[in-house]
Amino acid sequence: MSIDQSAPGPIWDDVVGQPGAIARLRSAAGSGPVHAYLFVGPAGSTKMQAARAFAARLITGTETDNERDNRLILQGEHPDVREVRRTGPAISAEQAREIVRISSLAPAEGNRKVLVLDEFHLLRPEGAALLLKSIEEPPESTTFIILADFVPMDLITISSRCARIDFQAISSDIVAARLVSEGISPPSAMTAARAALGNLDRARVLATDASLAVRQQAFAEAPHQLDGTGNVAMGLATQLLGLIDAAAEPLAARHVAEISELDERIKAYGERGSGKKQLEERHKRELRRHRTDELRSGLATLAGTYRETATNGGTTDINGCANAVYRIHDAIAALDRNPNEKLLLQSLLWSLPDAQGINA
Repeated sequence: MSIDQSAPGPIWDDVVGQPGAIARLRSAAGSGPVHAYLFVGPAGSTKMQAARAFAARLITGTETDNERDNRLILQGEHPDVREVRRTGPAISAEQAREIVRISSLAPAEGNRKVLVLDEFHLLRPEGAALLLKSIEEPPESTTFIILADFVPMDLITISSRCARIDFQAISSDIVAARLVSEGISPPSAMTAARAALGNLDRARVLATDASLAVRQQAFAEAPHQLDGTGNVAMGLATQLLGLIDAAAEPLAARHVAEISELDERIKAYGERGSGKKQLEERHKRELRRHRTDELRSGLATLAGTYRETATNGGTTDINGCANAVYRIHDAIAALDRNPNEKLLLQSLLWSLPDAQGINA
């Protein structure tokens, strides 16, 4: 295998904390790419940025960011690099058929086309069946890049037909350094990085969030307010979810600005092909993910209180602390199943003991 030993070019600059993935992708581009790649790693690990960079390398054979095609690809605007995002809670059979159709079309400008399929861990079983043949044997001019946070059972067969590239959660130090390079003060950058749990996208949102410390403190103090009654648990759940809702205001403001910019383009060029519906759907997904990420981060802070209570001599009931942490981790895992978040939090808080008087 021919491996490019030179330093990565500028197209890789937005792929953060993933030197192993970059090395494998550069090697693959230089030695002859296969028909499909599966990028697997947590949200915010810069998989999409890596997909765009890899697509640029495949289409142009260069790694500069001032070449016209590369510039368009990195912006997500090149006609031969189609980025496909789900239009509902999961990738449906109807959307899978459209992907099959797009994959069969000839490139618009060059001799290669790349399809970037985002959030494929949310692919429905019927969609997987429809896509398998196209991903396994696409037209010679088509390359698939599939992005997934994890590989569910319904994706295993498709996964076996792809070259897998793993992405890791980005360390807090690397996230913080990146935020500092983008103009965030070092203390704010580190606070946001730790709260983001390896998700660079989320860290960027949190870095300018003045209420982050207030939310963290509210979750950290919650165990000391519990008394085993439903009234207190439900009141705390309402308070914490209210803080989470307020935290989405900067993201909502950014969405308003993006819609305003799109409306200006529509006035100039017309509605057709503007992508307004896709933008609105993306905004809904981002708000949902922001809320889930906030709750996941808050629950991690909640678990930290019980750990500190156990390790710092705050209780003699170490098993009670451990049981509380296990329940919290179960709740964090349940967030992947899109539960009713209010009921989940109420039930969890009602099951947890006061951190100072724990009973197993």
